[in-house]
Amino acid sequence: MVKRKFSGIPLGDEAPAVITGVINIAPETFYKESSVQNPQKAADRAEKMIEEGADIIDLGAMSTAPGVEPISLEEEKQRLLPVLEKVSERIDAPISIDTQRAEVAKIALESGGQMINDVSGFKYDSRMPSVVTDFDCPAVLMAAKQEPGDARKIEEVKQVLQESLDICDREGVDLEKIVIDPGIGFGKGVKWDLHILKNLHELKKLNHPVCVGISRKSFIGEVLDLKDPADRLWGSLGATAIAVMNGADMIRTHDPKETIHVVRVVEAIRGKVD
Repeated sequence: MVKRKFSGIPLGDEAPAVITGVINIAPETFYKESSVQNPQKAADRAEKMIEEGADIIDLGAMSTAPGVEPISLEEEKQRLLPVLEKVSERIDAPISIDTQRAEVAKIALESGGQMINDVSGFKYDSRMPSVVTDFDCPAVLMAAKQEPGDARKIEEVKQVLQESLDICDREGVDLEKIVIDPGIGFGKGVKWDLHILKNLHELKKLNHPVCVGISRKSFIGEVLDLKDPADRLWGSLGATAIAVMNGADMIRTHDPKETIHVVRVVEAIRGKVD
């Protein structure tokens, strides 16, 4: 059984699923209503998410949605740091930093961040494992061959995640602090997103907690014929129920209150929580 602590939060088969509230600093994000650049407003939102049941707040300053051009290193830092400073002043919960860049990760961890969410699975910036090791912090690693979320079949997802775990092993990263993410979304197509959700339990063979980010993503819009992400809450909750039933240990969401209700009911049915 996988049972660990992630920045002091129990995580794994015996523990309730961890709820991560997503705050997008990048204006390019696919879900425009989730985007907030003002540090004070971001801190307000973080506080509300914690009140609604989020365990962790995740801050991302660069969108990795398909077709979005990456911003410069300096722009990522300029967007992130003022928001991180204000949010860390206002909440006691752990703050995760969504970045692929070691320099951003280092500065963020020095400025109040406590964990890293790397959608490249340590494959974009070879210096990232050293930063994670130096700060002895947890990290979520997404399945990526060459781009975030580009693995499709579940066996391929397992293979590229194992590659990331092998990087951790070679670079001295504490594997007890690693969570894996199959990378649902990212333009791979609705067929493959549904396939991964259906077969999510296969990732348990890697013996690491599993994080899933499905909140309001395009595959839900395709299934329901809903172009606007603002209309995809109920579909997101349905997919979240399946994810937790199939073994997800962490859920990234824009909507902690609604999500935690669904998650706890599913856990009660599974008998996961005493």
